[in-house]
Parts: sequence; C-alpha cells; structure tokens
Amino acid sequence: MDPDLLLVIGIVLGVLAVPAILSAFTDGRPPRAAAILIMVSAGLIGLAVVNRPMAYTLDEVPDVVVRVIGRYLN
Repeated sequence: MDPDLLLVIGIVLGVLAVPAILSAFTDGRPPRAAAILIMVSAGLIGLAVVNRPMAYTLDEVPDVVVRVIGRYLN
C-alpha cells in the first residue's frame, strides 16, 4: 500500500480520536474506543514511515495530505 496514503489515514484517525477522548473523559467513561483509534493511528503512521525510503519531515506532511486527497478525488 502507498506510504503516503497510510500516513494520511493515520493522521485522520488520530484527529478523530481527540473528540472521542474528550467525550469519554467528560462522561466519566474509560476511553477504550479512543485508545484503539490512537493505537491504529500510530500503527499506520509507523508503517508509513518504515515503508518510505526517505523520512517524512514536518514541512512535507501538508504537501503529502494535499497530494493524496488530489490523487483520490481526480
């Protein structure tokens, strides 16, 4: 699978985990679903970093996101 796509999916899942964590803590529940989302997100990001020959930089991440979105919308 494309490492750029894995990175973008991992970032999206990580962002989706934040509201789940906040909701669980607000309701006084343990954040089980959010913890699973974070683990899957970290796994996908780690897999993307391992499969890419050159390392990602923080300056490159927005370009990767735009490139992946553009590739799958066209």
